[in-house]
Amino acid sequence: MPTLAHSLAATTRAARTVTVPLGGRTYDVLIGPDLLAEAGRLIAGRLGKARCGIVTDENVARHHLAALEASLKAEGRHKGSIILKPGEPTKSFRELGPLCERLLELGLERGDLVVAFGGGVIGDLAGFAAGILRRGIRFVQIPTTLLAQVDSSVGGKTGINTPQGKNLIGVFHQPSLVIADTDVLKTLPPREMRAGYAEVAKYGLLGDAGFFGWLEKAYEGVFSYDQETLITTIETSVKAKADIVARDEHETGDRALLNLGHTFGHALEAWTGYSDRLLHGEGVAIGMCLAFRFSESLGLCPAGSAERVSRHLEAVGLPTRISDIPGGKADANELVRLMGQDKKVRDGRLTFILVRNIGEAFVSRDIDEATVRQFLAGEIDAAR
Repeated sequence: MPTLAHSLAATTRAARTVTVPLGGRTYDVLIGPDLLAEAGRLIAGRLGKARCGIVTDENVARHHLAALEASLKAEGRHKGSIILKPGEPTKSFRELGPLCERLLELGLERGDLVVAFGGGVIGDLAGFAAGILRRGIRFVQIPTTLLAQVDSSVGGKTGINTPQGKNLIGVFHQPSLVIADTDVLKTLPPREMRAGYAEVAKYGLLGDAGFFGWLEKAYEGVFSYDQETLITTIETSVKAKADIVARDEHETGDRALLNLGHTFGHALEAWTGYSDRLLHGEGVAIGMCLAFRFSESLGLCPAGSAERVSRHLEAVGLPTRISDIPGGKADANELVRLMGQDKKVRDGRLTFILVRNIGEAFVSRDIDEATVRQFLAGEIDAAR
């Protein structure tokens, strides 16, 4: 009969493993198919006899919660499940307090685990709750969206939104393990899958021109769920993020590069009220195109680079201009005001991630606000 050690070894061999090296808080990201059924064994084998409280949303629960609960129950690790409403509004103070109380009602102790089972919203909210519950307990990320698997589940950023802006309240709290099951992506709505791809493209655009070139040829395999293409895509993205996080865990330097497209994108999300008018990844896609066009307008980036980026994202089915957002015309002054609430503002100066070329992003804090306003006004009025 196979032992637990044999089962874990077999699962680990089948999965790709990316390590996020953070000293005593180092953890692994496991990437591959059929990992959800092994989650209980993986958690027990790596993190000991901790009990697990699952936090998920209604959409994920409908498709996958029974499988995760069964896996945890088989190891005697399931303490209970909490199901929240899906969507960006769930990342709020309104939901944070009751969630913490419900986790305490499950009887979770400091040695136990919160399991964040969902996309970026659930990962950010549940991770924040774990970071403040009993002054900090461990948590496991089991991301169920492409965006969460390549980006938000890795790196320890947790938080909630406020009317003033996105992710302005939160803590750095690293997970103890990330389990990225590529099979769960098959139940993801196509729009969500496309939105997640924006974060994949980001890794090529900010620091790996070769990866972006590969994506231009291979991206269709991501959306047809070709396992080799999908796993390679996720693994490459996670490795890129892990490398940056290891150098700059708390975003005092290089980690800011991961915000390529986000200064513009977060302002657009706030302008749309964090609604279905614009998903996070869609905002990032538009934001990256804006960053490239802005860089070209400043003479920083070769002509044609922005068009190449837009052409690829359009081929995927992502929006690339502010005018692609339905439901009304944006206002340049309002967008600049919303940018002023960005976490990366220093001494009242906006921080932008600009580019010298595809794969060559850099941080700039010396852009005049009037220049940004003029650029945005032109973008808003630009004809398709």
